[in-house]
Amino acid sequence: MIAPRLIVGLGNPGSEYADTRHNLGFWFVDRLADELKTQLAPQGKFFGWIARDGQRWLLKPTTFMNRSGQAVVAVARFYRIAPEEILVVHDELDLPPGGIRLKQGGGNGGHNGLKDIQAHLGTPDFWRLRLGIGHPGDRNEVINYVLKAPRKEELQEIDRALDRCLLAWPRMAGGDFAAAQQSLHTKIV
Repeated sequence: MIAPRLIVGLGNPGSEYADTRHNLGFWFVDRLADELKTQLAPQGKFFGWIARDGQRWLLKPTTFMNRSGQAVVAVARFYRIAPEEILVVHDELDLPPGGIRLKQGGGNGGHNGLKDIQAHLGTPDFWRLRLGIGHPGDRNEVINYVLKAPRKEELQEIDRALDRCLLAWPRMAGGDFAAAQQSLHTKIV
């Protein structure tokens, strides 16, 4: 079992994006930092806000979404973190609000943050924690959709999903991704 050493929350910097669907990765990393009682601080050489928890690093890139790989590779190279030791947390159009999927590798589904990370790392073999935001129904509306705040009922589902991810965090932190997947992928009624 390989435990994650770098947890990256994807989002866009700036207060105008803080509450948008595209920033779910930031929301998770902020909650995880609170849970771990660690503080994120700006680090220019890593192009982001970073916190340390033992031998593990939390990162919120300050580059825009489509340049996320720059921050990820800066931290990964500096601390000699292999792609399979990286967990990227991001919004997912192909899951309903509150949906969660944890997986390693695979395609990027058109997600610009994932696309850039894959290009910078030279591999897709990092872990992803995919947090559902739903789809607007029309692909021409995707950009507007992800850059808007979730509706109240969607936000409730997303909050519950973030809580479930934090409950599964000890399993992920220990490298037991199979147990984490089992708990996260099981629909709670």
